[in-house]
Amino acid sequence: MITFDQVSVHYDDAAGPALRDVDLTVEEGELCLVVGHTGVGKSTLLGTVNGLVPHFTGGTLHGSVTVDGRDTAHHPPRELADVVGFVGQDPLDGFVTDTVEEELAYAMEQLAVPPSTMRKRVEETLDLLGLADLRHRALYELSGGQQQRVAIGSVLTAHPRVLVLDEPTSALDPTAADEVLAAVTRLVHDLGVTVLLAEHRLERVVQYADRVLHLPGDGRVAAGPPTEVFRTSSVAPPVVELGRRAGWDPLPLSVRDARRAAAPLRARLVDRPVPPVRPPAGGKRARVLDARGVTVAYRDVAAVREVDLELRSGEVTALMGRNGSGKSSLLWALQGSGPRRAGTVRVTPLGGGAAADPKELPAAGARRLVGLVPQTPTDLLYLESVKQELAQADAESTAGTVPAASEGGAPRARDVLDRLAPGIDDATHPRDLSEGQKLALVLAIQLSAAPGVLLLDEPTRGLDYRAKSRLVEIVDALAAEGRAVVVSTHDVEFAARAADRVVVMAEGDVVADGPTDEVIVASPVFAPQAAKVLAPLPYLTPGQVDAALRAEGGGGTDAGGGGTDPEKDTTDAGGDSTDAGGERS
Repeated sequence: MITFDQVSVHYDDAAGPALRDVDLTVEEGELCLVVGHTGVGKSTLLGTVNGLVPHFTGGTLHGSVTVDGRDTAHHPPRELADVVGFVGQDPLDGFVTDTVEEELAYAMEQLAVPPSTMRKRVEETLDLLGLADLRHRALYELSGGQQQRVAIGSVLTAHPRVLVLDEPTSALDPTAADEVLAAVTRLVHDLGVTVLLAEHRLERVVQYADRVLHLPGDGRVAAGPPTEVFRTSSVAPPVVELGRRAGWDPLPLSVRDARRAAAPLRARLVDRPVPPVRPPAGGKRARVLDARGVTVAYRDVAAVREVDLELRSGEVTALMGRNGSGKSSLLWALQGSGPRRAGTVRVTPLGGGAAADPKELPAAGARRLVGLVPQTPTDLLYLESVKQELAQADAESTAGTVPAASEGGAPRARDVLDRLAPGIDDATHPRDLSEGQKLALVLAIQLSAAPGVLLLDEPTRGLDYRAKSRLVEIVDALAAEGRAVVVSTHDVEFAARAADRVVVMAEGDVVADGPTDEVIVASPVFAPQAAKVLAPLPYLTPGQVDAALRAEGGGGTDAGGGGTDPEKDTTDAGGDSTDAGGERS
């Protein structure tokens, strides 16, 4: 169905090729999982399948990519639309209509599908992806996860023979992700659809893959069965990391497989003290934010319902819940920029002082109390270079009553960025940065105002395991400075490693609030893979298992033979620079 014949891709401004001598065939009805660190060329590889590379991205493609007999070098994306359905990393980039129902029908209209067939397919897709209640909603009103489901649905309605999905579950809650992947798998098994899927949250998708395409970073592609590739790959899901440490053969790809092999490991761990995931808190944590009765509504539809929330200095809180549960609305209400129909928010400045409501302050004053990084960090990047963005942040942060950095006030944004992600050139355009670098840049901009409360909305989207490990370190450092940090996330593995406390929302209400090890293990939806495999033992991460086995006297075993531990690899997230070809993955 798809043939890569000695394919190399060079971009004009790159030192080396993004792809090098790729020779590969993907058969009809095969689901191939594309894996690799941020910036190694995954999006470039996917873009060659429907002609986005090189027709849209530019650069030079050597060799040939053939899809269903059509050479993509001679067929632009519009001439492949009836064969290839493509969903990119950012759903908003692909929307062309105003409402959910219109977007689902648009591709079929362009392909001249009969109206009666169109209506039937739209209804099927609305039910399949849980979008029926949203059919008349404007796309811009949807949450990030809902937009992602619409983007996937708009491709499925055209019934393509090839599906190319670039991080299709990055904004989805665990249940929605399972539903989408189950739907894709049914298309593969029942209709013979060929799927190429790139994803950083491998724990969600690896069990569905027929084959894995691993990009190690030199432009080449190594292909093989999942158990073989993940034995030595530099990226692997937690269940595979657990299998590597325990020396299981074959390596498990699902929780079910791992539980079958885990009885001896559970027996070794049963009487051992469980190492902490995070260092214990030192001293009493002062309350820095007190929210009472916060209510947010849009057109008389309540998104947040009378929520009470306290945040304390030095504490990292994970805010979780299904798509559309009100997480982002709550964060924006706490920061003061979003609508708030009722309730109060009082924030104490970092270092002490009188508490104030961010909503009652000018924008610059609100930033000094509460910093917020939105789901799409580039929403806050609007200048032509990193240097300009940092200079603007300094100017805004030192305006008014705040003294300049040299006088002991807010830190310089450049200094903060160098601490978070050293090596980013001043002249680089912000949109040419990797996802990890963009996140670091926006964090630096927000931290330059020295807020005591920092809110991060889905910060792990687009980040690989290595970059997420670095983000855990950054969050820990911010908490150690006395800040209260809230991370809204669907990434249960990240929450297990990064959070002291978990707050779960549903339909605008807080339905659970407590220590991480109690809240996420109480629900199979939010439990990390290690907890599911080793239950009833209270382990959350493979790192805890490794520490317990090492305490046994060197008993920890890494059967992976060179695999990188995603919990211990501290390579800077900022080091995931744009790949040789200007990769934006």
